[in-house]
Amino acid sequence: MDYSCILLSGGKGSRFENTTPKQYLMFAGKPMILYSLECMEPIKEIKEIVVVCAPDCRELIKGYIKDYNLKKKFVFADAGDTRQASVYSGLKASKYDNVIIHESARPLVTKGDFQKIIECEHENVTTACPIPYTVLQKDEDNFIFDILDRSKLINNQAPQKFNKEKLLFVHKKALLENKTFTEDSSMLFNYLDEKSYIIQGKSYNIKMTEYTDLIYGELLLSKGIVKD
Repeated sequence: MDYSCILLSGGKGSRFENTTPKQYLMFAGKPMILYSLECMEPIKEIKEIVVVCAPDCRELIKGYIKDYNLKKKFVFADAGDTRQASVYSGLKASKYDNVIIHESARPLVTKGDFQKIIECEHENVTTACPIPYTVLQKDEDNFIFDILDRSKLINNQAPQKFNKEKLLFVHKKALLENKTFTEDSSMLFNYLDEKSYIIQGKSYNIKMTEYTDLIYGELLLSKGIVKD
């Protein structure tokens, strides 16, 4: 089965307090986005990579592609104001009937992470980890009023894979209803009552959200913890 991979690279990284978006910062010796691109490069099922980014970042990424001798087919789509809008932009630009969604701010992904979701027999798949800590729910007055059952909760990660036709349909529905979702398996469930299969992720496949994540991620790489 052939796939388009939608690589979300439109974040501004405001919490990094840096004028350069975090996905283009140097991370353990090379731009952060390169880790995802190099993982996807040898995977034959991924026929194209749709990079969703700000228009003024395209030439920078094209430079990376040339400098690191990447041979995949690359397509560009404009990032939106939200993750949801960026995914929708990537879906419209993609060619193949099945899509993989990944975030360039997750550089600790491995080739094996992509292979696992591709080889999974289910059509819609998400990578996730159990939540190892207590999760509490607060009310509008900032008081704790409930303890959630963590055995039924997961920390949703990326990559994910979906049937593109179904995902496009639910994105259009959400757009018409002006509803916002933070990731795509929940949207699929909300509108089509369709469940996504969960594949065990890795605790270190973190999203680089704050500067301390960058330090932690480089430490994991230096200790050889990140591997297939």
